[in-house]
Amino acid sequence: MDRCSRRNFLKIGGGFLASCLVPSLGLASLHPDRTRRSLSFFNTHTDEQLSVCYFNSGAYCPEALNRINHLLRDHRTGEIHPIDPRLMDLLFGVNQRLGCSSSFHIISGYRSPKTNTMLRKKSFGVAKRSYHMQGRAIDIRLPDCDTHRLRQACIDLKAGGVGYYPRSDFVHVDTGAFRTWNG
Repeated sequence: MDRCSRRNFLKIGGGFLASCLVPSLGLASLHPDRTRRSLSFFNTHTDEQLSVCYFNSGAYCPEALNRINHLLRDHRTGEIHPIDPRLMDLLFGVNQRLGCSSSFHIISGYRSPKTNTMLRKKSFGVAKRSYHMQGRAIDIRLPDCDTHRLRQACIDLKAGGVGYYPRSDFVHVDTGAFRTWNG
């Protein structure tokens, strides 16, 4: 298969798969401009930064997603896991809604089962089957945005789970069913 037809095949297949996985409200509906989506991150544990266009011309960019996977790895074990691209779409929607220019500060991205078990033993509120272990959750804050305002923007999208942790000053978002809680 030549490059063009392989690329088209991957776009069509990826689009079909995404349409099957996206909740009924549809994260895609958050982004009428299908040409370009970019995000910026700062990992609070590794001090790594990343600004990347992860979606362009109607398709996800595999190299950009790999760079995101690396940045959001389990910082305790170094394990890398694929991050759900819909999670990036959710963050893009939040960023669009808030109009904040700062990078998302990452508190927790992917968590290995080993790390999740350790955290469950040390603190209350860590789910046994956390979406973090599936690459479907992220704990964030935005330096130029009040965490309460960030939480509300996430809730307004009604596109996944939203947990608010005011004492630790972060918001959890995931690509599960829409629900909210306070930690």
